[in-house]
Amino acid sequence: MSSWSKSEKLYSSPWVGPQRHYDIIKEASIAFVVVLLLTILLAVTFSSPDTPPITIQAWAKAQPAGFVDIALKELNHTSDSADYGPPYNTSNNPATDSVQSLGPVSIQRILGVKYPLNTAQTFVLQPLSTLPGETALHAAIKQFDQASVEVQDKWVAAYQSVVKPLSLSSNRLQSNVPAAGPVPKLMIHLLSMAQSGALDAQLLTHSSFFTTDYTNPILFLGDSWKAQHAASYWGKIVTSQHLAGNQWGVMNETGRWPGQPWLWLYTMWYQIPPLSTTDKSNSDVTVIAIMAVLSIALLMVPIIPGLRRLPEKVPIYKLIWRRYYRDPEFTGAPSSAHVVSQTSSSATPKRES
Repeated sequence: MSSWSKSEKLYSSPWVGPQRHYDIIKEASIAFVVVLLLTILLAVTFSSPDTPPITIQAWAKAQPAGFVDIALKELNHTSDSADYGPPYNTSNNPATDSVQSLGPVSIQRILGVKYPLNTAQTFVLQPLSTLPGETALHAAIKQFDQASVEVQDKWVAAYQSVVKPLSLSSNRLQSNVPAAGPVPKLMIHLLSMAQSGALDAQLLTHSSFFTTDYTNPILFLGDSWKAQHAASYWGKIVTSQHLAGNQWGVMNETGRWPGQPWLWLYTMWYQIPPLSTTDKSNSDVTVIAIMAVLSIALLMVPIIPGLRRLPEKVPIYKLIWRRYYRDPEFTGAPSSAHVVSQTSSSATPKRES
C-alpha cells in the first residue's frame, strides 16, 4: 500500500470514538487569566533579573583617576575608539586599528565611515562646552582648540605623567600643572560633570526623538578595557558577570539567570583552536564566515543529493511515529484476524451446482 493511500485511509475515515463539547473561547480565556496572574505574582515576588545600568557616572565615582586616564587618551586620540577604523574613523594602521578582513576583503573598509567619531570633541570638548556660566572653562577649551597638535600632545603627556602614578580609585587630581596648559582645568571639570551624571546625558545621541543610542557612552567605557584591563571599573564588571570572551560571554545574562543558549554554536568557535590560540585580529569575521557557510548549507539541504536522503536513511521518524508503524491497519500488513478469516474461507469446500 502506498504512503498516500495509507494517509488517505487514516484521515478520510469518519471518527467513531467518544465525543465531548469543547469551548475554545472559554479555554483560551481561562489560560490567559491564569498566565496573567502568574506573571504578576512572579514579577512582584522576584522582580527583574536585570542589574542596574552601567553608567559613566558610576565609573567616575568609583575610579576618578581611572576615568581621567581614559579621558586623556580620548583627548590626544590614542584610545581604542580613536584609532578603531571604519565605521568610526579612517585609521589605516593595521597594528592599532580594529579593522578585520577575510583574505583581501574588508567589509568595514568597503562600507566606509558611517558614524564619524572624533574622540577629543565627542567625549571631552563638546560636552564641556555645554556647561553654562563657566567663562574660564570656555577659555581653556578655546586655548586647547587653537593650539597645534604637537602642543596639545605635549600638554596631555604632561598631565598623564601626573595621573599615571595614582591608583585608579584615587581622587587626588592636581589642578595646577603649568606644563599641562589648560588640560588640568578640562579634566577637573569633565570629572565633575561625569560624577554629576551630566556627561551620560550629553553623550547620548540626540539625532531623533528617542534618545536610545548608547554608542558613545559604550565606546567611552569600552576604551578602559584594554587600557586598564581587569582592574578597570568595566573590566571588573565584565569578569564578575562571566562576560569576557574566554568565558563564552555572549551566552550570559545578569547573575545566575539563563542566557541565550541558541548562541552556543556561534560562541563555540572562539573557544577552540586556532581561533582561541592564534592571532584574534580577524576572529570575528572568521566566525561570521563559518556561520554563513553553515547557514547556507542548512538552507541547501533539500537540494543536495545524498544529504537530502539522510532522514530516510536514519530511521528516527519510525521512533516518532511508532504507533503508526505498529498498527497493521495502516502499515499494509494483514492483521491476525484477517489471516484467520482468509484461512477459514479457503478451507471450506465449494458447493457444486
